[in-house]
Amino acid sequence: MTIQLRKPHILIAGGGIGGLTAALALLKRGYDVDVYEQAPELREVGAGLQISPNGNRVLHELGVLDAFLALACQAEGKEIRLWNTGQTWKIHDLGEESVARYGFPYCTAYRPDLLAVLAEGVQRIKPDAIHLNARCTGFAQDAQGVRLLFDGGEARGDGLIGADGVHSRIRQGLFGDDKPEYTGMLSWRGVIPMEKLPQHMRRRVGSNWVGPGGHVVHYPVHRGEYMNMNGIIEIDHWEDESWSAKGTHEECHACFAGWGPDVHAMIDNLATPFKWALFNREPLTRWSVGRVSLTGDACHSMLPMLAQGGVMALEDGYVLARALEAAGDDVEQGLKRYEQARLERTTKVVVGSAENGKRFQSRTLANAEEAEAYVNREWQPEKVRARYDWLFTYDVTSVPL
Repeated sequence: MTIQLRKPHILIAGGGIGGLTAALALLKRGYDVDVYEQAPELREVGAGLQISPNGNRVLHELGVLDAFLALACQAEGKEIRLWNTGQTWKIHDLGEESVARYGFPYCTAYRPDLLAVLAEGVQRIKPDAIHLNARCTGFAQDAQGVRLLFDGGEARGDGLIGADGVHSRIRQGLFGDDKPEYTGMLSWRGVIPMEKLPQHMRRRVGSNWVGPGGHVVHYPVHRGEYMNMNGIIEIDHWEDESWSAKGTHEECHACFAGWGPDVHAMIDNLATPFKWALFNREPLTRWSVGRVSLTGDACHSMLPMLAQGGVMALEDGYVLARALEAAGDDVEQGLKRYEQARLERTTKVVVGSAENGKRFQSRTLANAEEAEAYVNREWQPEKVRARYDWLFTYDVTSVPL
């Protein structure tokens, strides 16, 4: 008689993109999973994100891509625009070309929409898997398993994944406090009802305004009903590392003085201009200790200049589930395999994101004539492919473990 061994019970601290992806990927493989989220509901401050083909491959494998595409926008292209004149260069044709070249579309999306799709996938398999109002306060592990401590109680399992973001308590417990450094850049962001913008701006295109000391990215989200804006500007003074600090329209306009009228039209129509300071963290060289590991921003937070933060969390979650299964459900060995499979790639993305920021904000862009030559040189098709093909062709289903 064959005895069916119990699969490990995995605890996940954090109900963001990485935590929910890992939960869904594990549940689909027969693992028992519980997710502990500190918020009273699964909701993020409204913001957009870009899901490139490598991320949409993950959603396809998880069985939620169709639900996601019903809410997202399949981008028709991406363009570079000059900060003051609005001169435009098309750099990607991302519609059918993305599917033909990479197998999956390139999408722009509202972050809460992606969270909802992932959460629904988790709850279809295990309705009570997500526990809210459970703020992680610490953990402990031994040869028998792990204990996750949170406000009001604790949970026991065979392994623990810290998916609790840039201020991760799990990371602190494993490796101590980190030392983030202010980059000298402040980000302004928000979503705008599309109907409030000038007609010529209502397009399913991702635009990146590049300028001396700053850049502005905007793209449609939530079925094209909103425009997401993220404007980054170099500024000396230090700010708190918060996603929800509120600024004023006057402050935001002043930061982008001299920029094109389309930029200021977006600022005018932000219901609330949110601002946050961008910080650098050195990539970790190790993610796992025993039965505990990390995922997403908890282990490889990055600047938003490659639009891969959310996508890396998707990739992490799927590869994590594969690695645990490949290790024959030996949790410690599975977490080692996961770390080895993901460490080099995510570190490369962290570095590439910082490099792209310098490209977007070069002082050369201050002069119109020099700017045109600069854009033509830096966004040559061959250079664009070199910067993105290695990202978009990554296949979570076949990467060696």
